[in-house]
Amino acid sequence: MPLPDLRLPSPLVELTDERAQRRGVAVYLKRDDLIHPELRGNKWRKLQHNITAAKEQGFTQLLTFGGAYSNHVPATASAGRHFGFATVGVIRGEEHLPLNDNLALAVSRGMTLSYLDRQTYRSKTEPKVLQRLHEEFGDFYYLPEGGSNALALKGCAELPTEITVPFDVICCAVGTGGTLAGIAHGLRKEQCAIGFAALKGGDFLNAEVDQLQRDAFGAASGNWHIETEFHFGGFAKRKPELDDFIADFQARHGIQLDWVYVAKMLYGVFALIDRGRFEPGTRLIAVISG
Repeated sequence: MPLPDLRLPSPLVELTDERAQRRGVAVYLKRDDLIHPELRGNKWRKLQHNITAAKEQGFTQLLTFGGAYSNHVPATASAGRHFGFATVGVIRGEEHLPLNDNLALAVSRGMTLSYLDRQTYRSKTEPKVLQRLHEEFGDFYYLPEGGSNALALKGCAELPTEITVPFDVICCAVGTGGTLAGIAHGLRKEQCAIGFAALKGGDFLNAEVDQLQRDAFGAASGNWHIETEFHFGGFAKRKPELDDFIADFQARHGIQLDWVYVAKMLYGVFALIDRGRFEPGTRLIAVISG
């Protein structure tokens, strides 16, 4: 099933950055953004086992949900194109034309877009909403918003097994919580994970991650926490200091960061390093998921 040009394991690169070095912290980047041009990072890890399940169960169509800036929506569209599924993306809010880059990519990969007003979208998993979608689009394999379900967590839990250097902490961006939930489950006893919420008011994500782990693995691992400070105004919002960080990071390391998720996470990582949150000698992995 894997695509012929998947780059797995994804590269692990040690970052030379004096901001971390002066605090005695070694930072490595897990470059999941290089796995595949359209199925980058946690998107491939979340989709791979779901695609297998959909094929085994005889489905020919995938349906998923997301906001207008969701990375999961175009990734699902690309997976459908590669693996022979029709795809439907149910988008929160009203249609806005021209489409942004993410939704335009999804359409170019054959996805049909449908829109739900924000009030209905909040009830998107209720049977009456799903039934209406079945009546409109026919039978489909359901992928939740962000792709986070038990099979997605299984894929994310495989990420730590690819890391060949000893490490203490692994950090990732958090949207729906699935990536953090899976990665934390895959850690050894002495390791821990930190998630960085990309949306404002992210405290509710603690319960989400806890429940995702219980549903997928039978118990919560307890070896993770979520930083909610570094949202820069909310999901898909940004401030000048984030843009300055992105420009500086590219100048230092030649890497263009995704501003919706990854830049906020790395900004938070370096802020915590600067505050002395990590003991000298700590080895930290930052997952670059897009």
